Formats: sequence, C-alpha cells, structure tokens
Amino acid sequence: MYFVTCTVVFWIDLFTRKEYKHVLLDTLGYYQEKRGLIIHAYCIMSSHIHMIISSSRKEETLSAIMRDFKKLSNKRIISEIGRINESRSEWLLRAFNRAGSKLKRITTNKIWMDGNHPIELDNNKMIEQRLDYIHNNPVDAEIVDEAENYWYSSARDYNDYKKGLLKVELLL
Repeated sequence: MYFVTCTVVFWIDLFTRKEYKHVLLDTLGYYQEKRGLIIHAYCIMSSHIHMIISSSRKEETLSAIMRDFKKLSNKRIISEIGRINESRSEWLLRAFNRAGSKLKRITTNKIWMDGNHPIELDNNKMIEQRLDYIHNNPVDAEIVDEAENYWYSSARDYNDYKKGLLKVELLL
C-alpha cells in the first residue's frame, strides 16, 4: 500500500472546474474496475491529487497502473478542455503543449509532472498520518471548514460513513 501524489505541470490550478475533477474520478473508477486498483483514500486539490492505493492483482504493478492512469486522464482532460466552454483553454493547451514539447516520449500535451512520489505505508501510524494529511488538505487550504464537507475526497467515507464519489476501501 502506497501514498502517491500526482501533480499538474507548472502547478497549474487545473482542477478548479468540476468537469476536470469528474474526468479524474471516472478514470480512477475505470482502473478500479479493469485493473484492480484499490483506492483507500484520495483528495483532489486544485493542482494535484493525493491517494493511498494498492492493487488487488499481483500481475498489476502500481507503477504501471499509475503510468497508464496518467496517460489516459491526460488524454481525457485535453479532450474535455476542448469540449467545454473553458475561458482558459488556449492558455492551458499552450502550457501543456510546452511541457510536452520538451520530451521525446510525448509529442503533444503533458498535464502531469513525472513521478508519483510513492511512499510505502507499512504501519498503522504512517497510515493514520497520511489519512489525516489527505483529508485535511482542503481544510488547510481553507476550502471547507470540515474535511467531510469536501466532495472530492474520501473524508466523507471515513467520517460520515456516507458513500462518496468514488469507491473506497476503508482502512483502520
């Protein structure tokens, strides 16, 4: 089980629009169903997403799942930028194109920074610390006053035992 963070290039506040957050949720749901991704906790912030994840399939490495998640969500978000009436669309596409043009393996737009900064969580204290950190991110950013009031987080699943926007396998 790992704590991971995916960050938008240049720390762009991409996820200020619900449409892009829902692209992430839908893409994560796809990987839960098709690739055995288990999400224990998550929080989508304006420029990044934190998660605690594991895999139900031994043949699927988390690094491969995360690589493919970033690739597919990148494609879907670029498509969504063109689909909705986004006032920042030209600026966003220019920034993502600039990030992608610097690399040989990417020919167009790049939304995500390289890496996920995985931290293995091998004891309850580490798990509790990361859960607290993830769920209190929106509180610390003064988006909400209580963690469970933030829709794009698993805090609701943990604190209210209500179903959130994404399937979550609870810890502790």
